[in-house]
Amino acid sequence: MKNRTLKQSVRVGVLAAALISASTFSALAAEFVSVVKDGVNLRSGPETKYEVLFQLPKGYPLKVVARKGKWIKVSDYENDKGWIYSNLVSKTRYVIVKVKDGNVRSGPGTKYDKVGKVVRDVILKRIDRKGDWIKVSHPQLTGWVHKQLIWP
Repeated sequence: MKNRTLKQSVRVGVLAAALISASTFSALAAEFVSVVKDGVNLRSGPETKYEVLFQLPKGYPLKVVARKGKWIKVSDYENDKGWIYSNLVSKTRYVIVKVKDGNVRSGPGTKYDKVGKVVRDVILKRIDRKGDWIKVSHPQLTGWVHKQLIWP
């Protein structure tokens, strides 16, 4: 009887470790999408009959939370949630500035020259990454920002 209990305890421990690993992996493997054109509706439910919560601009980054048919439940950097039709998003990576303002630099680090500033809610196209630094572009500016200034 003791062996059976010990084996069951080991199985439960292995299962718990596997579940923790799976949840950690899924958190690391979050899926992000961006809006493909200006004025896309974010709705309260997964059909056009649901209320429009917001109209989103081109490039607006979103985290995928769930899927239902051709609809995707998403959240943004302020954790607002809603539903968007899947044909209205793409995998093209954009980021949004989440702080009041921040420096854009000529290279990936504080030792590089400042080439501009970004302010909260500005959407930038993500070009590259080196460590904690993200290369971004905007019609008036290309450079590097620290990952703490942007989402995702």
